[in-house]
Amino acid sequence: MANIEKIKCLIIGSGPAGYTAAIYASRANLNPVLYQGEQPGGQLTTTNEVENFPGYPEGVMGTEMMMQLEQQAKRFGTDIRNGWVTKVDFSAHPHKVWVDDQELHADAVIIATGASAKYLGLPSEQHYLQTGGGVSACAVCDGFFYRNQHVAIVGAGDSACEEALYLANLCSKVTMLVRRDEFRASQIMKERVLNSPKIEVLFNTETEEILGDGQVVTGMKVRNNKTGEISEIAITGFFVAIGHKPNTDVFKPYIDTDEVGYIKNVAGTSLTNVAGVFVAGDAADTRYRQAITAAGSGCMAALDAEKYLLTLE
Repeated sequence: MANIEKIKCLIIGSGPAGYTAAIYASRANLNPVLYQGEQPGGQLTTTNEVENFPGYPEGVMGTEMMMQLEQQAKRFGTDIRNGWVTKVDFSAHPHKVWVDDQELHADAVIIATGASAKYLGLPSEQHYLQTGGGVSACAVCDGFFYRNQHVAIVGAGDSACEEALYLANLCSKVTMLVRRDEFRASQIMKERVLNSPKIEVLFNTETEEILGDGQVVTGMKVRNNKTGEISEIAITGFFVAIGHKPNTDVFKPYIDTDEVGYIKNVAGTSLTNVAGVFVAGDAADTRYRQAITAAGSGCMAALDAEKYLLTLE
């Protein structure tokens, strides 16, 4: 039987929320241990340039920013480790967490596992996502780079409509691809999109391929799924707005989530339904999903954990 490791404050996840929680927890002498998870640095490592995080007047590469946050957490003594959680048992205190076969007992746990954007799964989509040359799952993050350009967005729900309208304020034209013959969005959002002079909606339309020169997107090949007709449209940016999946499955036997899987927290706090388990970042955020709001909630989780740990002394 493996040795059980006892931890005062365990942080699961390494995006802006996890690292900010680590910085605050370290400075409060909570001796935090942080496991980076399957995607060290979180979603920002798939973002090319970040221009809207305060303190970077010239912008910063997403990977560089996450490395700096990691270094800052390490500076104050955070024990940062590779690995991801495979099982938990939050039925009693201390909380039990398994990383591979290692059993950990933690007095306080901060869940900062984030959410993963859903993509179409096309090889060309993944290629240009990796090059940072025109595929994005966040219009608010990346729309600024496509000012006065023609972009496309895929999706049919309220979030897709919100992002299309956001892009319409920046871009010369937005082509919206809807797979079925109608939106899934609310009536008011549908009307706003259809009334926008800059948004053209193509119903019954699916993406076949993202076109480009190997580095940047130059167009897309789409198919009308009613007629079978294939056409090519010149664009410089391709936005995907078909939803996010919170990375919370492992916690669901113990932690309350909504129907999608986002963790429910007590309003205005990081508290979950289990005492001593806190949540920060996109694992609970259905609305904002920004690096700055994730970082802020990481601060809240560490402060809440500190307050909770005082009650155990």
